[in-house]
Amino acid sequence: MQNLDPMSKRYSKHLPLSIFLSDLFLLNIAFFCAHFRVFGTLVLQTPSVIFLLLINITWSAMSLVTKNFEVHRPLVLTKSINTFFITLSYHLLLFFSIVYFGKIANISRSEVLFCYTLYSVFIILYRSLIFFSLDYFRKIGYNHREVMIIGDKNISDRLINSFSNHPEYGYDLLGFVSESQVLAMAMQELLDLILLKRPDEVFLCYKSINTEFIEHLILFGEENSIKIKVVSDLFLENNYAKLVDYHRLPVIQLSSTPEISFKIRAFKRSFDLLFSSVVMVSGFPVFVMLYLVTKMTSKGPAFYKQERIGKNEKPFYIYKFRSMHVNAEHFGPQLSKDNDPRITKWGRVMRKTRLDELPQFWNVLKGDMSIVGPRPERQHFIEQIVERTPSYKKLLHLKPGITSIGQVHYGYAENVDQMCIRTKYDLLYLQNISFNSDIDIIFKTVKVMVQGKGK
Repeated sequence: MQNLDPMSKRYSKHLPLSIFLSDLFLLNIAFFCAHFRVFGTLVLQTPSVIFLLLINITWSAMSLVTKNFEVHRPLVLTKSINTFFITLSYHLLLFFSIVYFGKIANISRSEVLFCYTLYSVFIILYRSLIFFSLDYFRKIGYNHREVMIIGDKNISDRLINSFSNHPEYGYDLLGFVSESQVLAMAMQELLDLILLKRPDEVFLCYKSINTEFIEHLILFGEENSIKIKVVSDLFLENNYAKLVDYHRLPVIQLSSTPEISFKIRAFKRSFDLLFSSVVMVSGFPVFVMLYLVTKMTSKGPAFYKQERIGKNEKPFYIYKFRSMHVNAEHFGPQLSKDNDPRITKWGRVMRKTRLDELPQFWNVLKGDMSIVGPRPERQHFIEQIVERTPSYKKLLHLKPGITSIGQVHYGYAENVDQMCIRTKYDLLYLQNISFNSDIDIIFKTVKVMVQGKGK
């Protein structure tokens, strides 16, 4: 884990300021785009000038309070986007309070609406670009931080292994000081060693920590601008943890399923609504064409609905363009196979390109499904999957999706064994829910549709 260039981290300290200024720049770009959209000119009248000044001042103030421009390791895009929307909420509250109590009239509502809609889109795209770029540059050795590890060897080895497996964290190991070495040296000797190495961060890997020792190290870290981090000796295979602070008493809360915060759920739902609305409105001609071709190529309704199991085991009806002959499951629930005689000729085309799934955007708007999530199954098959893969139950804590990492990499399953294999992919998604992963899965799905590689 050696850095390619010791000078490569020089400019990382300027990143927060760059993001802060870029956010302001994008806010002003959004304002002028909205102004031109509403008034057809870039010339500003007094109400618009007041609006422009207010949004710059109030945004700067709220941004400095929430520090939404800061980037922390490891990179979590959804956390950054959530912080932005929290800042935006506070900003709007302050802005409208000033407008109301200051009795500022004549500010165009359309201008305000267009401005903040555009600004939100700009920020999501900009943050995504920053995080994707940082991921890439850290993987090739840039924007790294140098770290020291102190304490238990077993815990340290796990930490070093984690850094090796995730180069996007951007950590380079300067040295390791074992627990026995620490006990054999005076406190000042250890501090002198740390000063000699000059790490950006120090990770303490102890099963039990001496209070006086940790207090000395924290004070030393603050005086020398070195971050001190404590690593737990817990090893969580398929379990998850979060830290809860009970009045200066850190408590680790464990669960078998990752807890998805309200902010992440709200952001994911907002994205689902926006994306589905755009697809259904802009894709309306495609829907009409698919409807007519389905009706003309085989007898029966164009749409097909089937009961599936959704979040928290709640049943719902999933909608598709019909790709099979009517009464295809006359003898009970069956999974489709290659060269399945129940599938119509036109149905094969739709299933290859995944076009039969398009009506599920209506399920997303209704709230039954999400754009990205584990594929919903029928109770008949869920019972068989759970017998072989009990961890499948974890997926029932999520809204099912139109597409999933399992659907992209594995496609339609022909039997329960294949469904269990696909479940392993979806469980990986459960561990790594983020805006990055959702966008990546959407792009991969589009690629499958364009190439006609759907199964």
